[in-house]
Amino acid sequence: PVFAGMNGSAIENFSCVIYNIFLMNCTWQAGRDAPADTQYFLYWQKSREDNQMECELYMKDENCRNMGCIFQNVSIGTEKAYFLVNGSSKDSLIQFYDEYIDL
Repeated sequence: PVFAGMNGSAIENFSCVIYNIFLMNCTWQAGRDAPADTQYFLYWQKSREDNQMECELYMKDENCRNMGCIFQNVSIGTEKAYFLVNGSSKDSLIQFYDEYIDL
């Protein structure tokens, strides 16, 4: 993939924690060089056959920037899931972050 966008603007320290198989919390930190108005959006896909789903309940920081997500009523199996966090800013293009994670 082509990593368009300003270097250092993609999120950092992405992680997800699964509770009781049905609840998943994902968190991240803003890119160290991301403009102050950057807003991030998380999407995930359980498998290639499933549709991509956007976060429905974002956790926000003191600047109202999305810095995490709570997924409720998810059914988590043993497959590898795909996560994508993209961002937007009025000031510049924001690099996306993506990762496949074994759940």
